Amino acid sequence: MEVCFLRGLLFVVLAAVTLGDDGQVTFVSELSSKPAQKLSKYGWYGNVRLQRFHIPEETAIARWLFSVTKGHNFNCGQHNVTIHIRWGAPPVINPKGLVFPNATLWVPSLSLTLPVTSHSSTTFNLSNPAPGDWYIAAHLPEDDGRIEQKGFPSCSYFFQPQLSIRRAVDTPILQQGTVLQQTATPDRPARLKLYVPEFASSLSVSVADCSSGEGADSGNCSLVLRLGSSSLQQGAVTVNCSGIGCSATLSNPPWDTWLRAVVESSQDNRTVTFSIVSNYTVGCKPQSVGLKADDDINKLRGNSSGSSNSTSAGNSSLGTDAVAFNNESASLLTPMSASACVWSIPVLYEEVDVLSLRFTPVNGPNVSVTNTHPTLLTYPLYTQATGGTLNLQLTLNTTNVNLENSSSVVACLTQWAPVLELNHSQPCRTGLFGGYGIHVNASAPKAVVRLPFPQSTTWYLTLQLTCNSSDCGNASVVSVVPEVFVSACVEDCGTYGECRLLRSYSYLYSACVCKAGWSGWGCTDDSTAQSYSHQLTASLLLTISNLFFLPAIVVAVKRCYITEASVYLFTMFFSTFYHACDQPGVAVLCIMDYDTLQYCDFLGSVCSIWVTILCMARIRDTFKYTLFILGALLIAMSMQLDRKGLWNLLGPILCALLIMVATWVYRGVQRRHCYPPSWKRWVLYLMPGALCALIGVCLYIFAETEDNYYYIHSLWHVLVATCVVFLLPPKEKDREALGWSRGWKWSLSWRPRVCGYTLCESGKDELYTVT
Repeated sequence: MEVCFLRGLLFVVLAAVTLGDDGQVTFVSELSSKPAQKLSKYGWYGNVRLQRFHIPEETAIARWLFSVTKGHNFNCGQHNVTIHIRWGAPPVINPKGLVFPNATLWVPSLSLTLPVTSHSSTTFNLSNPAPGDWYIAAHLPEDDGRIEQKGFPSCSYFFQPQLSIRRAVDTPILQQGTVLQQTATPDRPARLKLYVPEFASSLSVSVADCSSGEGADSGNCSLVLRLGSSSLQQGAVTVNCSGIGCSATLSNPPWDTWLRAVVESSQDNRTVTFSIVSNYTVGCKPQSVGLKADDDINKLRGNSSGSSNSTSAGNSSLGTDAVAFNNESASLLTPMSASACVWSIPVLYEEVDVLSLRFTPVNGPNVSVTNTHPTLLTYPLYTQATGGTLNLQLTLNTTNVNLENSSSVVACLTQWAPVLELNHSQPCRTGLFGGYGIHVNASAPKAVVRLPFPQSTTWYLTLQLTCNSSDCGNASVVSVVPEVFVSACVEDCGTYGECRLLRSYSYLYSACVCKAGWSGWGCTDDSTAQSYSHQLTASLLLTISNLFFLPAIVVAVKRCYITEASVYLFTMFFSTFYHACDQPGVAVLCIMDYDTLQYCDFLGSVCSIWVTILCMARIRDTFKYTLFILGALLIAMSMQLDRKGLWNLLGPILCALLIMVATWVYRGVQRRHCYPPSWKRWVLYLMPGALCALIGVCLYIFAETEDNYYYIHSLWHVLVATCVVFLLPPKEKDREALGWSRGWKWSLSWRPRVCGYTLCESGKDELYTVT
C-alpha cells in the first residue's frame, strides 16, 4: 500500500468581503494529513497508533476524516476499529475495563467505532475547537492472545487520519469595557475574541440593544451566546438570550489566554443587530517582588549549595520578598500589602530525564499555609511532558504544630486558572475546567493524586487552612510539603510491569507493559494474575523440556557425529537458560544479558536443524563441514538482522532439504534403486522423525498463544529433540577405524603391514543399514 504523506498548510480564501466591525470575517482553509499506519489488536497502550494534530487559534470548524483500509484479501471477517480523540494530551483509554492504581484519576475521552470490511471511512466535525494539540489514538479490538509469527501472512488494517479546518484571520477583538456593534445571521454567527489577563477572578460578556428589524418581534432576538471553546471533555458556556439582551459570567476564567465569544442567531432569514461588551475583574494579586533579581540568584545558589552542605551569604536572605521560610520548619508569613490577597510561592522547574520533571519551591520543601489567605504555587507543563504522569503528594508537617481534628489543609489542583477561594463547600473547579481537590489533617496527614497524560498548560495548586470555627486557635499557620513531579509511569509499573518509552514521530510518551497475568494502567490489576506456583511450573516446563536433547547428544556421539553433538549441546544449554531468564514473573534466573541469551537460543535452534539435515544428506565431509560453517555464518547474520523473522527458520530448512533431496535423487538414479534402500529405515526412522518435525513446526507457527505458550513451546522442544534422534543416520562403518572423520588421516593413519604390503580397507558406503 502506497503511503502518501501531506504535511503543510493550504490557504484558500473563502470570503473576501469584510465590513469593518460588523462581525463578518475572512476564513481560510488549512489541510493536514498523516501517513497510514498498521493497526494492532489492543493488549497494552503500546498497541495504540497515536497521531497528533495542531489546531491554530480562531479555528471555527475542524473536520477529521478517518480512513481504514484492509491490507490483504484474507477472509478476516469484520472488525471494529476504535478511535479516541482528546485535546491537550494523549487519550487515557481502558478498553478492557481494568482497575487503575490507587489515587489515579482520569477522564474518559471521546470514542468512535468504525466497522471495517475492505475500506471504510468516517468523518467527525467539531465546531469552535479548542486551539492547541489534538491527539488521535486508534486500535483494533482486544487481542485474542494468539502469537503470530513474524513474516507469516495475516490480516492487516491501515489507519490514516486527515484534518481540514476553517480558520478566521481577522476576528474582531473585544476590548475591556469597549462596546462593539455586531450582526449575526443563521448561517454566519458573530465571532469575537477577548484577552483574559493573569489574576482575573471573573469575566462577564453582555449582549444588549438587540434588534432584528421592523415588526412586532424586533425586540425578540433569539440569540445564543457561547463563551469559550469546545474541548470535548468541557464545552463552552452557553446562554440563550431572550428579549433585547443577556449576559454570560465566568468565575475563575482561564488566565493569560485568548477566549472566544460566538453569538448565533436562530431566526430564519433575519439579520440581528446587537451590541456586545466584556468586563473582567482582577480581584486578587500577589505582592510585587520588584525588579531586583539578586534575591532570585541567591535562592538558586542556595539550592545548588545545599546539596554539598556549603553556605553562602545569599542563603541568609531567602524568602524576604513575600514569604519567610526555613528548610526545617515553616516560619510565619510576612505581612502583605492591602492590595495583595494571595501568597505566590516561586517554584523551580528541573528537567531530570526524559519524561521526568521535578518542581521544587525555591525556599525549601516546606510551604506555610494560613487560614486568612490562600497560598498559590504555579507549575508550567509543556508539550514534551504530557506523555508522562503528573504526581501530587501533599504531606502535613506535624512536627511543630498540632492541628486539631476539625481543621484541615485544603488543596485544589487546577489547570489554566486557580481557585482562590477554598473551603469545604466551594467546589474545586474553575469557570471552564474541573479540578482535583484533596485535603490533609491530623488523622490523614498524607494525600496523593496521580494524573496520567496531563494536559499541556499551566497547572495551579492552591492551599489554604480551613477550620470549622472562624478561629483556628494556635494553629493559624501550618506547614505542608507539596511534592509535584512528572514521572514516566505510575510508580514505575510496580513489581509485575515494565515502563516502556514510546514514540510517535517526535512525540514521546510512556506506558506500562505487564507480565505474569497482571494488567491495568499501572499493572496493579490482579484479576488474572498468575500464582507463584503457576510461574514456577511454567519456568520448569520450558527449561526441563530442553533436557530431551540429551538423547540426541548421546546418539550423535555414539555414531561419531561429534560436530553435530556440539551444536545440540550448545542449543540445549542456551535454550534452557534463555527460557529461565525469559519468565514474566518472579521465578527468573539470568546468567548473562537477556539479549545475548535470546540470540544464542535462536542461533542454536536453527543451526541444529541445519546440521541435522545436512548430516542426513551423507555428502563428503569436506563439503559437509564447508556447508556447516557457511550456513552458520549466514544464519548468524540473518539472526542479527531479524531474529524473530519466520524466514530465518524456514530458509535454512528449505535450503538443507533441497541439498538432501538432490543428493538422494542423484544416488537413487546412480544405483537405480530407491535411496535409502531399506524400507525399515523409512518406516521406523525417517517417517516418525519427519512426522515429529512437521507436528512441531505446525504447533510453533499456528497453535501458540499467550495462555498455552508454556505447554506448546515445551512440546516444541520435545518434538524437535525427538526428531533428531530418529533422523540422524547410522554410523559410517569406516569411521570406527579411521577415527571421527576420514579427513583426519594425518592423525590416525596407521595400517598394519603384511610381508611389505599394506592392507587396504574397503571404501564402499554402506548407508542406512539397519543393524
